Amino acid sequence: MAGSGNAGALSRRPVGTVTRGTTGVNRLRRSDRQLVADPLIRARLLDAADPLVVDLGYGAQPWTTLELAARLRAVRPDLRVTGLEIDPERVVPGRDGVSFARGGFELAGLRPTLVRAFNVLRQYPESAVPEAWATVLGNLAPDGLLVDGTCDELGRRCAWILLDRTGPLTLALAWDPFTVERPSDIAERLPKALIHRNVPGEPIHALLTAADRAWAQAAPVATFGPRFRWRVAAEALAAQGIPLRIFRRRMRDCVLSVPWAHVAPAR
Repeated sequence: MAGSGNAGALSRRPVGTVTRGTTGVNRLRRSDRQLVADPLIRARLLDAADPLVVDLGYGAQPWTTLELAARLRAVRPDLRVTGLEIDPERVVPGRDGVSFARGGFELAGLRPTLVRAFNVLRQYPESAVPEAWATVLGNLAPDGLLVDGTCDELGRRCAWILLDRTGPLTLALAWDPFTVERPSDIAERLPKALIHRNVPGEPIHALLTAADRAWAQAAPVATFGPRFRWRVAAEALAAQGIPLRIFRRRMRDCVLSVPWAHVAPAR
């Protein structure tokens, strides 16, 4: 058990419901790579007096929590990581400097700098998202961040929303350039707050439609590989005024990242 908050954690009733717990080794590698590289996340971890990270709802096995800890320690070697699961049968002994405990959206009394919740809210109704977000955000450290994301079973399609106490900040999509045919194929893995909004008239639908169009127009450079083709497509989207974050360094994944205001539900 990690930190002084654990005594209170034992007396708190976890908030949430037990989900399927599906997980897999290296499933969250794409999001992990982006979390390590994200300037805001790096800054918050480096500035934190007590850099605590919570992996919320890690599933039936703790592999992705252990992987997250190993990757984020490249940013801050002394950070603490706790995996929380609402199902007591999934709570395992600590290992490799990572602790595990029972907890839900209330975060078991912890006050982390960063919370990752992947494939958790996907199993809830859309109407439950605002309350779940509010509960997690209300229990963060003052400058804390929440990552609410979804991915497929093999981690080839990955999408997440980054939030702070003010609400959503950005949406990011990342996918395997060699197995995903077009950007909109990731729509089935959008976070719960957006997955039902991929219909005409909604901003997320307009973004994915524009991304597919730019991808098709970049077909002449396909001979240089899908990563290069996506870079050309993304630069074309940016030239149209879409506020994409353009990654200048070599990327292993195709990544599309925009401010939340650009994709927030229209109604």
